[in-house]
Amino acid sequence: MFFNLLLLTVIVTVEAQRVPGLQKTDSCLCKINSSIWTFPAVQFMEVTRQVHICEEILDEFEEKVINTNAELPMMEATLQNITARLKAFDYLYRSGLYSALHLRQLNQELEEIHRSVSETHMQNPKKETRTLLRELNKTKKDAQKMYKDDFFNLESMKNRLRDLNNRAQTSKTIPTDFRSSCHQRIMTKISSPVVTKLNSISKSYISGAWGRDALLTDEQRYWEHCLVSGHKDGHTIRMYNSYEDFMANRNYKDEQIAPSYSSENAVRGSGTILYNNTVYYQCYDKAEICSFDITSQSTKRMKLDGAGIDNKFPFCYYSCRDWTDIDLEADRDAVWVIYATEENHGNIVLSRLDPVELNITHTFKTHLFKRSVSSTFMVCGVLYATRYLNTYQEEVFYAFDTTTGQEINSLSLPFEKVSAGIANLNYNPVDRRLYMYNDGYLLAYNTFN
Repeated sequence: MFFNLLLLTVIVTVEAQRVPGLQKTDSCLCKINSSIWTFPAVQFMEVTRQVHICEEILDEFEEKVINTNAELPMMEATLQNITARLKAFDYLYRSGLYSALHLRQLNQELEEIHRSVSETHMQNPKKETRTLLRELNKTKKDAQKMYKDDFFNLESMKNRLRDLNNRAQTSKTIPTDFRSSCHQRIMTKISSPVVTKLNSISKSYISGAWGRDALLTDEQRYWEHCLVSGHKDGHTIRMYNSYEDFMANRNYKDEQIAPSYSSENAVRGSGTILYNNTVYYQCYDKAEICSFDITSQSTKRMKLDGAGIDNKFPFCYYSCRDWTDIDLEADRDAVWVIYATEENHGNIVLSRLDPVELNITHTFKTHLFKRSVSSTFMVCGVLYATRYLNTYQEEVFYAFDTTTGQEINSLSLPFEKVSAGIANLNYNPVDRRLYMYNDGYLLAYNTFN
């Protein structure tokens, strides 16, 4: 090894030289500088130093290898212990129910609920908010203990927070006269259809919505909205100024909501509602709510954070009714939006909107998986869900009361239809009727509380 390095050094440092000569008689006399053949001591010392450094590094590496080999059994035992400890969390991890990020998000949600209830209690102190604050403080302590013990069932804590959130929303500012005017809270009966007719455009348009303006006025504004682009998009709404005109398909006016089916303010899906001469609907291709004021011809938009779209969480009990991810409903002094989120595991989330400002005032989270129902509607602050019985019968089987935060799974209110698929079902607080868009047919029912 030393010989090779030395040889390399000599070869690299020696340079060729031209030597002049002088001819004398029969001989050539030359003077040669022999210094180029002297031993390169400086270079040799540098090579020797580098070799010593390499030997030291090799010795250090060999020592580390020996130490690592000695530590490997202990590392293996530690790894096996960690695996055994994490096994209890395997289901939670695979289900997306346990991670440091989720825990931080849950803690933030808990803080937001606590802040909201504290503000409500400061504005209007009452027994319900005091009780809720005590429970929230206890929940925060339980969460801290779970962090400390390193054992956390995120699903059970999320269920607990869902209940606390719903109670916090209930304690907020839904007007008391709204509640008292609804008489008995839960619906008891739905009549046979009192209106049955085809939509005015074509039987082939199986998806859409219809009804009556949900704000009490002297006018009887009836409306009809058909999705005419692949049963998912639309850009006009047909308006009638009387029930007679609606039934006769006459004297209508087609209001243009957007320039085309694919413009940013076009309608996506069949969850449309009309309230105070304003159309509320899902904006084209976005997790956003649009409101189109027919009088002023102006559009507002609002983001709906976390809402699943593009058939992620459609109504899907019997056969999936595409483009029903977001459902708008009207109720006396508010508009409601019904949707689902990944954060709530695909279960229905219910948000109350201020129809003028178009902002969310309340949000409730349910345990009802949205793809397990065929339609929803709102009556007096109560969310109802239906399911398919057969081609000619539907059944209301579930209710969520925003006043109490309670879920009711024992309902059985069957009612008739003329075809299997429901594109839209909405309740009108003015005439207390249900309006259904049923595979191109328009049906209406009387309801009884």
